[in-house]
Amino acid sequence: MGYRVRVAVIGLVVFCGALSGCEQNPLLVRRSACPAVAVPNFAGDTTLFRGDGTAASDIDLVAVVTNVRGVCADAGERLATNITFDVIARRVATAGARTVTLPIFASVVQGGNLLVSKQVGQVAVVFADGQARAQTTAHAHAEVDRAATQMSAAMTKKVDRKRKPGDLDAATDPLADPEVKAAIRAATFEVLIGFQLSDDALAYNAAK
Repeated sequence: MGYRVRVAVIGLVVFCGALSGCEQNPLLVRRSACPAVAVPNFAGDTTLFRGDGTAASDIDLVAVVTNVRGVCADAGERLATNITFDVIARRVATAGARTVTLPIFASVVQGGNLLVSKQVGQVAVVFADGQARAQTTAHAHAEVDRAATQMSAAMTKKVDRKRKPGDLDAATDPLADPEVKAAIRAATFEVLIGFQLSDDALAYNAAK
């Protein structure tokens, strides 16, 4: 199965897989074919500095990715998720109007650690004269063939089997079975959205 990623100036379009999930009721576990969307660790914020400085006194602007939301249409052979997220930025010097363009990535990850595809786009944040805080909204769209999220009939039966109170394994998490866990991971995909950071910027975020 192939994956495509298309990035617009202020929006992202990602074709990806779906992430499985479980209900809270331990007696009945059902997978969801809808994808999960998230911001990966250390990629949810970015800091711009004046000149070559890296001290707090040299900070020019700080921006964050937040309010990531996904709405999934779980019907038909193709699953579609519309994703919306905000980029909020604050600048230190407020004199003059200013537009700041920030690189944003959209990536598809399988099983939590396998990068399937990645594309980098840009989001523009516009400050009016005297304005310290600015915000913009971007969008992403993810689609996947339902077949890509399906496990084998045997694994699905283990996950979806109804458990009655009193059964020896009534309160046993199906994910405790290594085979089930591996099957779910193989059918699990995430859409990750964050700032495209340099190695130095990523190290700065990790050290904070």
